Amino acid sequence: MIETEAGFPTVRPATIPSVTAEQMAEVDRLAVEDFGIDLLQMMEQAGSHLAELVRVELGGDLRGRRVVVAVGPGNNGGGGLVAARHLANRGASVRVVLARPVGRLSDAGRHQLATLLQMSVDCCVAIYDVPDDELARELSAADAVVDAVLGYRGSGPPRDGVRWLVDRLADATVPVISLDLPSGLDADSGTVADVAVSASATLTLGLPKPGLFTAEGRQRAGRVHLADIGLPAALYRRLGLDAGALFAGGRILRLEAEA
Repeated sequence: MIETEAGFPTVRPATIPSVTAEQMAEVDRLAVEDFGIDLLQMMEQAGSHLAELVRVELGGDLRGRRVVVAVGPGNNGGGGLVAARHLANRGASVRVVLARPVGRLSDAGRHQLATLLQMSVDCCVAIYDVPDDELARELSAADAVVDAVLGYRGSGPPRDGVRWLVDRLADATVPVISLDLPSGLDADSGTVADVAVSASATLTLGLPKPGLFTAEGRQRAGRVHLADIGLPAALYRRLGLDAGALFAGGRILRLEAEA
């Protein structure tokens, strides 16, 4: 491991096991059912680390910076909502754009959104509350955009409000920081079914996904980082994976680009 200028230890992806979407779903199941690590705990870890990566990507100080957080209906979106809270707490001006109405969020997502509403963070729903021209202005005026629309469970072309939002993020000209994967990128194959985000940086969770290291994945993901979401090595051993003390040097790792 070497230390980067941003303070994140750098590791070679070849030294870390990766997980398919199916394996990651089993990791999540084991975490909740066998190890007593609930979804809100993992979501809090993911979102707080995502906010930290945004801070670093914006030069170290979030005060007065404008950040648009694009949120999908699943648990990836819940992590984005946690990040929005941490960004606002650290001085950023945050606007949350939901891909679908509140009633279609996951239970955990609604839990996180309720906190943001109590904080008076600006939240709106794509298509319903924010037309094309307004979102285009928001995205162009932002210092950064957080892509928390689709995670490792996403497969096939996105639809309805999710597709609309991914389309707009794909056209963004400001830095985009994606959670787990750039939305629209297949976790296993690294292919793009229809449209996908091109991120400046990506924070993947737990263990990396193989799609990030394909030619298309490397092009779409930008600077890839890996975040500790509190999962023990014993959990990974259940799946025959040796993660070791992966985060001994820090809770966010930079995965070094390899030829």
